[in-house]
Amino acid sequence: MDTVSVDFHYYPEKYDDAPKKLNLFERTLYPDIDQANQTKRKSYFLKRVIDLIGSSLAILLFAPVICFIAILIKITSKGPVLFRQERLGQFGTKFNFLKFRSMILGCDDAIHREYIKKLITENKPSEEDNSDAQGPVYKIRNDPRITPIGAFLRKTSLDELPQLLNVLRGEMSLVGPRPAIPYEFENYDIWHRYRILQVKPGITGLWQVTGRSSTNFDEMVRLDLKYIHDWSLWLDFKILLLTPLAVIKGRGAY
Repeated sequence: MDTVSVDFHYYPEKYDDAPKKLNLFERTLYPDIDQANQTKRKSYFLKRVIDLIGSSLAILLFAPVICFIAILIKITSKGPVLFRQERLGQFGTKFNFLKFRSMILGCDDAIHREYIKKLITENKPSEEDNSDAQGPVYKIRNDPRITPIGAFLRKTSLDELPQLLNVLRGEMSLVGPRPAIPYEFENYDIWHRYRILQVKPGITGLWQVTGRSSTNFDEMVRLDLKYIHDWSLWLDFKILLLTPLAVIKGRGAY
């Protein structure tokens, strides 16, 4: 009888179920993603070129606004102008995610950790949970830790402007799923993981322009996966055109 060599891949249902030595971002666990990326290599290269040009032009265009916001934050509250947080990029690559600081200094993330866990596991629409879905990072409505300037920045999404630097450095894209926090990833089911594997995270995305305030976590991930499946440069262009309207309407922004 001939012997046949078989490759076996273990897909743990939850982060805690995974063997300690298993890297859940190991590419061999997701052969379908590598194959899909190969077929779109040229298009992804053009996407990167557009990201470089777009982020550079946006930084130049918004330079006066960025400087003005930085001064306001500095004179109205103690602490740094920028908020830095470890996030997960494509295939779990860690990077420092940048935002204008909108909270008082020294905030503990324990409450946010529990809040994220509840939102993902219970999967309620964000408006039922007194939250604001900004990608996988949910913001608590009427959060007492928010500064007066921070509330305005969040409402107008101006706190996101520093992420143009993340795009310029190649850590993010202008359009894509929002980058996950490591402790958020720990609560993901298998199918949730695909939203951070195939493409780089983005500043804006499909679900942000389709009524984000009434979207629960699973629906948000489904929209991210739809974006990944249907991705094209034209889709990115349409999302970028719709983003200013979503910001003006203040969908889900608190």
